[in-house]
Amino acid sequence: MSKVTIISGSPSEQTRLNGVLNHVINYFHGVKNTPEIIHVRDLPPEDLIQAKFDSDEISKANKKVEDSNIIVILTPVYKASYSGVLKTYLDLLPQNSLEGKIILPIAVGGTYGHLLMIDYALKPVLNALGATHIVKGLFIIDRQIKKLGNDRYELDSEAKDRLESSLNNINTQKLFITN
Repeated sequence: MSKVTIISGSPSEQTRLNGVLNHVINYFHGVKNTPEIIHVRDLPPEDLIQAKFDSDEISKANKKVEDSNIIVILTPVYKASYSGVLKTYLDLLPQNSLEGKIILPIAVGGTYGHLLMIDYALKPVLNALGATHIVKGLFIIDRQIKKLGNDRYELDSEAKDRLESSLNNINTQKLFITN
């Protein structure tokens, strides 16, 4: 069975990104796989800012990535790029830590004007970390995620279909990569 880690790069606790995160978690539970979750915002800020590679919390997070063969990276779009807190954490991953893993980048932004952010901002960093199996990234417009209250969200049918397709694509990729 594949080990899955989801890295949520939102600096905010209340975010539409949680709607996508919950859908991804439910998808993996549906295929009998319980993913590990890294909420970067919950890592010690001083460890992130001071680049404490040897901190216990950073080491635990990095171990989750190391032990997984599927990594889903979620990020909001800020200033035409992925979140700074996500970048700070990615900088603390060991070189080549994404080598041999299937990576699915997912971004949530306010306009399709930021659609290429995944290809031009995030993928180069993932490649620098050794990623060679990056599944086609998914960009979701924030208005496609309805806030229901109490940290509950609902994806519209088009966004949900595209997300399901991307997640199903991971299983297809897994067949070609394993052993």
